[in-house]
Amino acid sequence: MIEEILPPGVRSAEAFDDLTPAPLFPEEAALMAGRRQRRRAQFATARACARRTLAELGLPPAPLLPGAGGAPQWPDGIVGSITHCDGYRAAVAARRTDVAALGIDAEPAGPLPRGVLGLIASTTERTALERLGAEAPGVCWDRLLFSAKESVYKAWYPATGRWLGFTEAEVHLSPTGTFTADLHPVTTPPPDATLRFAGRWLVRGDLVVTFAARSGGA
Repeated sequence: MIEEILPPGVRSAEAFDDLTPAPLFPEEAALMAGRRQRRRAQFATARACARRTLAELGLPPAPLLPGAGGAPQWPDGIVGSITHCDGYRAAVAARRTDVAALGIDAEPAGPLPRGVLGLIASTTERTALERLGAEAPGVCWDRLLFSAKESVYKAWYPATGRWLGFTEAEVHLSPTGTFTADLHPVTTPPPDATLRFAGRWLVRGDLVVTFAARSGGA
C-alpha cells in the first residue's frame, strides 16, 4: 500500500498484523524487556519490515536501535523511517544520495480526539480543513493533517537533531494526494536545514498513511 506514495529510490515493506515470527537482535530485545506482549510484537514486526527494506538496498540485517529523540539509527548512508498503528506496521529506507531526508506515518482513518486539532493546527490550517471537508467529506482531514505533520517531523529530526512542534510546521493539504510543509522553527535551525518539505498521502480502508521528504525529493 505505502509504495503507492513513494518516489523512486525509496524501498518499503509493510505488514497488517504480527502473525509472522519476527526475531529481534539481542540489543533490540533488551529494549523491549518488560514491555507488554502487544507492544513487543508491534516493535518486532516493524523492525522486520525495516530489515526487508535494507535487504532491498543490498545491506545485511542489523539491529536498529533508537538514538537521541527515539528515532531509529540507520546504517551509514541510509535514511529511513518506521511507523506502526493498530493494524499496520511499515518501514521505508533509501540511500542518502537519492533522498536526503524522509519520514512516514500511519494513523487510523478516524477523526482526531476532541481538543487535539486546536493544539496542532494554525487558524489558516483549520480554515483549509473546513474547505477540504466541504469538497471531500469522505476524508478525515484533521487526522490527515496530524499524520502529515508527524511524517514531516520524522524527516526533520534525524536530519537536524532539533525538536519541532506541531505549530512550527504549516501544512498545505491537497485533495490530489499531495501536501507541502513550510517550517518555522522557534529555535535557530542548522545553516543547511531544509525548511520546506513535500509529501504524499493515501487513505485506504481504515488507514491514513503519509510520506514526507525534503522538497524536491517527494
